[in-house]
Amino acid sequence: MSARPRLALPWRILVVSVGTVLVWLLLGALLDRDYDRLTHAVGAVLTTVLVVPLVVAARRLLDRRPWTGLGLPSLRAGWRRLLLGMACWLVPAALGFALCLGLGWVEISVRTSVGDAARVAALLVVLVFLKEALPEELVFRGYLQHNLATRLPAWQAVVGQAGLFTLFGFLTGAARSVDRLALFLVFALLLGAFRAATGDIWAGIGFHVAFQTVAQLFGDVGSVFDVVGADVLGVVAMGFIPFSVSWLVLRRLYRGRLDWGALAPDPAR
Repeated sequence: MSARPRLALPWRILVVSVGTVLVWLLLGALLDRDYDRLTHAVGAVLTTVLVVPLVVAARRLLDRRPWTGLGLPSLRAGWRRLLLGMACWLVPAALGFALCLGLGWVEISVRTSVGDAARVAALLVVLVFLKEALPEELVFRGYLQHNLATRLPAWQAVVGQAGLFTLFGFLTGAARSVDRLALFLVFALLLGAFRAATGDIWAGIGFHVAFQTVAQLFGDVGSVFDVVGADVLGVVAMGFIPFSVSWLVLRRLYRGRLDWGALAPDPAR
């Protein structure tokens, strides 16, 4: 599979990056309507259906390397790291929610029953996994970061994919303001650190699912809660506290493995 010369790394990065942006723009144009759960579900399924084959084809035809380099082993092998990523966000975020509520910075009221809220939360976990967590982690921390890490020190690969992820957010319309651009950049840096530390993308997927699900549940997508002080809740409880604590946990758990100057191997078999 590696006998023929491969496309140069910058071109491989460009092809996959452009292809990913085009997928999101295409789906955005096709599903450009008022929000409803069915449209969200269709968009989530189509995102995974289009992005996963894109990455598989790129890995096989452009990289000429096996799937294993993308850092997505079976769930049986990665479920502990998936739960670790979820816990890294959920536990400190819960403390952040308690802090914001306890200090009176935020007020939260439920629009519907607890059972309905739980059902919406369960549905959002699936939709976030399919629309954001799996495809975005597979492209940016799986394909792009790994390819960059074969030529650049680990820390530069993390920064590189974070820059590409932020540009992706801008080009697709998800991050056009300064605060959103900053969120995309910091989020991607942390997810890239998870990838560098753990060796695969399952922890990043777990972190991504937890963050996006709760953010959507307490936002307009979930339509379950009325939140007074949503900006404070987002910055403190959903951002600063869980992001900071997760970085500290990551450094402690993987301090013997994090080599920011190392290059990633990419064997042909």
